Amino acid sequence: MGVPAFFRWLSRKYPSVIVHCVEQKAIDVNGVKIPTDSSEPNPNGVEFDNLYLDMNGIIHPCTHPEDRPAPKNEDEMMIAIFECIDRLFNIVRPRKVLYMAIDGVAPRAKMNQQRSRRFRASKEVVEKINEIKRIRAELLLKGCELPPEKPKEEHFDSNCITPGTPFMARLSDCLHYYIHERLNNNPGWKGIKVILSDANVPGEGEHKIMDYIRKQRAQPDHDPNTQHVLCGADADLIMLGLATHEPHFTIIREEFKPNKPRPCEICGQVGHEMKDCIGNAKAEEAGPDQAFSAETDFIFVRLCVLKEYLEKELQMPNLPFKYEFERVLDDWVFMCFFVGNDFLPHLPSLEIREGAIDRLVRLYKDCVYKTGGYLTDSGDVNLERVQMIMLELGKAEDEIFKTRQAKELQFKARDKAKKRREGYNQFRPNWNLVKDTQFAPQAVGQQKALTNVRQEAYNMRRAGMHSQVETKLQTTNSKSALESMFRPAGSSSDDDPRGQKRKAEDVEKEEEDDQAHDEVRLWEDGAKDRYYESKFDVGADNLEFRYTVALHYVRGLCWVLRYYYQGCASWKWYFPYHYAPFASDFVNISGLSTEFELDTKPFRPLEQLMGVFPAGSSKHVPQPWAKLMSDPDSTIIDFYPEDFKIDLNGKKFAWQGVALLPFVDEIRLFKALEPYYKVLSELEIKRNIRGDDRLYLSTKSPGYGTLKGLYQQDVEFDAECAISIEGMRGTVLLAEECVDDGGHLQSPVKGLDPLTDNVVCCVRYRDPKYPVGFIYPAKRLKGAKDPPRVLKPSDLEPQQNRNWRSQVGMAPATQRAYMGQAGHRMLNHHTPNNQSGGGQYSNVAPPSYMDRNNHYQQRGHNNQGYNQGGGGGGYNQNRGQNYGYSSGGGNSQHNQGGYNQNRGGYNQQQGGYNRNNRGGHDQNQRRGPGPYRDRYEASNRYAARR
Repeated sequence: MGVPAFFRWLSRKYPSVIVHCVEQKAIDVNGVKIPTDSSEPNPNGVEFDNLYLDMNGIIHPCTHPEDRPAPKNEDEMMIAIFECIDRLFNIVRPRKVLYMAIDGVAPRAKMNQQRSRRFRASKEVVEKINEIKRIRAELLLKGCELPPEKPKEEHFDSNCITPGTPFMARLSDCLHYYIHERLNNNPGWKGIKVILSDANVPGEGEHKIMDYIRKQRAQPDHDPNTQHVLCGADADLIMLGLATHEPHFTIIREEFKPNKPRPCEICGQVGHEMKDCIGNAKAEEAGPDQAFSAETDFIFVRLCVLKEYLEKELQMPNLPFKYEFERVLDDWVFMCFFVGNDFLPHLPSLEIREGAIDRLVRLYKDCVYKTGGYLTDSGDVNLERVQMIMLELGKAEDEIFKTRQAKELQFKARDKAKKRREGYNQFRPNWNLVKDTQFAPQAVGQQKALTNVRQEAYNMRRAGMHSQVETKLQTTNSKSALESMFRPAGSSSDDDPRGQKRKAEDVEKEEEDDQAHDEVRLWEDGAKDRYYESKFDVGADNLEFRYTVALHYVRGLCWVLRYYYQGCASWKWYFPYHYAPFASDFVNISGLSTEFELDTKPFRPLEQLMGVFPAGSSKHVPQPWAKLMSDPDSTIIDFYPEDFKIDLNGKKFAWQGVALLPFVDEIRLFKALEPYYKVLSELEIKRNIRGDDRLYLSTKSPGYGTLKGLYQQDVEFDAECAISIEGMRGTVLLAEECVDDGGHLQSPVKGLDPLTDNVVCCVRYRDPKYPVGFIYPAKRLKGAKDPPRVLKPSDLEPQQNRNWRSQVGMAPATQRAYMGQAGHRMLNHHTPNNQSGGGQYSNVAPPSYMDRNNHYQQRGHNNQGYNQGGGGGGYNQNRGQNYGYSSGGGNSQHNQGGYNQNRGGYNQQQGGYNRNNRGGHDQNQRRGPGPYRDRYEASNRYAARR
């Protein structure tokens, strides 16, 4: 989801939401790896029921990783995907359902963003290849050693990770084999239900998962306390999890580590960028690639803890209507859509890095007393109440823009001062030149007289000069160095700017060039007029157009909220502009209709390829269709521009800008494709159908007999049969891919063994159906129980506050810290004593395993437990053997604890440590403190000191 910096903001503001996963890894015994058994209890302390995998978040980093060498071929990519799924399964260890969802054809609203991403990716690949060629040519001219150049066909085109491509069809076949192999052989998989939703099933992966959860929890026998775990890196998964209102919902994702080393595209080494590459010359000096090859850790995002945070933050006392936290939570999710999502551009005044969500929350808490109710209800938006918040935001827009510009100028000033300091640091002495000379630091007592000081200093100066020259010449050659010394005939030294100091005005002008492209200048007066003239090409007096854009945007907000809470309201709707309106333009929106066209259908996979692919990715499209993307006479050639403008829109980097691509007219697209359907091959026709999910069960799974009976009873191939397996309902149909009982399945991946003696049954699966207009209630289900609270309550009593222990992991810790008898003696000695009562450590009983009754009973002592009397601390034979800290701390005779053979402590009668008389050790007291006192004898020096 396009919410820049959302997760970073969330983890910093609500840190207890994040918990590191406990992962058991394979053990290496004599070079043989022994895998872990995922059927054993979960080491994280929680037994999860369902694991949902948003597969695109796994496919992308496995096929073209940024922090490690890329796989050499598709077989290695598939194995990397298998290993990643194995690792996630071993961490979560689901006991009921594993749902694997690959992105299928997305709604039209998302296709516009997909189109922008793929055009950018194709353009960046071409630019990167050209840049690599240029840098390689320069390095070869300088005589640098370089590895052989990659053939052009080896560059992996990430655009192939799109529904309808041959790559996605092969991935589906590989996962089909992988599921069979694990269900047949892995003990942790036996007994669970596996659902595979491949790229032929319409819908985004995470939303197919949400549809499954939404429709299952609407069933009467759904368990409201199901433990859900959703894997994915998109920020919208957090909002989707909150929208389910399930009390036990957790996100698992890779831990983000900034500044991870990346290999150079030319030499394959780490530690430098491609533009700074000097070839293999410094390969031997490069550091080890440990960090480069380090395995990424996973973290849990606990939504139940996030709810605790939000419950505290969204408290609103004395509301004129009933306070319902679940409704407030839905409003918070809705407000997050204003900062960014995959379907709408974010408002110009809202940047999450500037605290946009906090600002919206403050406006919401102020306005909710006037609105008379909540903003949303089960995916439906009350526009009249939303307008009140938007108008308040519109009043603050000018201040937001001016504050943003002021902070930007402050940042530039700090950066300028930093560069000035770095310039000063260039003249600092190079102390490395002192090493191995007479001037090097010497150990105390080993100083030697200096000899031939002038010659030593001269050698150091020469070494410093050579080091600077070598630094400059390591990226140049003798030819270019010689050419740089020549000047054109007739020119004077005044014409050469080298060696001349630049004027301050020129420097400031260069620094201000980064804002020269900004035609709008939001921080200046008249910005709104300039914004619509520049971005929409309409006059400043055309207010009607502004309100039209705002109405389209509001309609888009309603579509997004319904998409999150009820499913896709319309497959055809999309926001028809590249830019968002201002918040102050949200006027008269209360009467806008929020209904969408019913019974719309998604694109077919190959049709979507033609709608989102650039001409550079035409190799993934059927050959007859690919001509339409490059033929000048094509009726849709304008959909595939070779070059396009990227508007930075006030940003600094190109990836943050807006790609100004033409929107696809689906009527023209379908009309142009119609004559070419008949020339598709059989495999292409198969890739172009809208498919169904597949359900896999092994003989150990409940319901296996039911599915196997469908094949034995010769049920019609397209006949739907209702099933109910451990609370999971739906309908199933026979599948062509089902392998016979005891059958054989070939591996589609080279190097992996074929599967024999199959015990897995596969069917097509469809979610339960509901009548048109059915509303999935956005509320907690009856019988749902909240997990134990993690955050510290603010209303604890003093005693409860002292005994509070924070929860660090997924479950409360069962281990408790303790302190032995020596520690208690130390505390008793160094802390103030309260003669009338116990101290804060006095009521802490010793651990059970430290009970030494048997040991002391053999020696005639009777241990009757812990001494809680008002007097006599330490070890007291009359009151029982006392371990630990005495609640009395001291007796009426000013005893100070320690050891007392008669009454406890070192007192005035027994000698030892005496508060009033520091006479040291008593002459008659021959045994020392501690459990080994029977073997202790005072040395002569103690007697001498007496």
